[in-house]
Amino acid sequence: MQYDPIKRKLGAVFNRTPAFRKLFYRILDLLLLRSWHIRKELRQIEKEKTTPLSVLDAGSGFGQYDYYMARRHKDWHIKGVDVKPEQIADCNTFFDKIGLKNARFAEADLSAFDEKETYDLVLCVDVMEHIEEDERVLKNFCHAIKEGGMLLISTPSDQGGSDVHRHDHEEGGEHSFIDEHVRDGYGIREIADKMKRAGFSKTEVYYQYGPAGKLGWKLSMKFPIIILNTSYLFFIILPFYYLLTFPFVLILNYFDVKGNHTTGTGLIAKGWKRG
Repeated sequence: MQYDPIKRKLGAVFNRTPAFRKLFYRILDLLLLRSWHIRKELRQIEKEKTTPLSVLDAGSGFGQYDYYMARRHKDWHIKGVDVKPEQIADCNTFFDKIGLKNARFAEADLSAFDEKETYDLVLCVDVMEHIEEDERVLKNFCHAIKEGGMLLISTPSDQGGSDVHRHDHEEGGEHSFIDEHVRDGYGIREIADKMKRAGFSKTEVYYQYGPAGKLGWKLSMKFPIIILNTSYLFFIILPFYYLLTFPFVLILNYFDVKGNHTTGTGLIAKGWKRG
């Protein structure tokens, strides 16, 4: 299933005015469960860190997390990087228009990223599942983080995180729901071990997208993507679909972010670099 073409279509619609773009960010924050978990972690970091932070958003995409951080913390210095030059140009243009000068964007390949002890926080949301050379990228993140700094990752788990099940790998089985993924997901021990080999002295990994969150994801993302891959004409009925499902998605997201899960289709992975 192709996700990027749909993202480009949505971006074209919501980029017409800065007000539309802000509305788009707000919709993403409410619909996407990963955003609930990331904002929860960022609020915890805000409580622990009282001084201005230097942040790298590794795989910044539409720039929604950069907007969230830059608007809340005018003294933070935020750099968003992505491999897609059109998204970098788009984000720089938008942030200039709204006068947020503490976030800038640049094109970068994370497997070749080479900055030393520059950032207090590296944020990486829904990126690692797209990267073959994941251990190299984790080492690059560790080199880029200052002593005492932190890496925060959101990524699918191996418990069906790319909507792949055991029988899917058998001959004739289905592929990952999102074609752009190079792996189906990480195990908790797997990603923790890779982070430690990369140089992080402490790690913490937990499941997101438990039963409630998984159902919310199907309602908010999977079913609409399937419909839109059938025909873009369904963009016309999409607002009516969300009008019906939106309240249920909010409730499901709330219960997921408040709960502790013994399993789940997503992971939050945190790593700290100690001197």
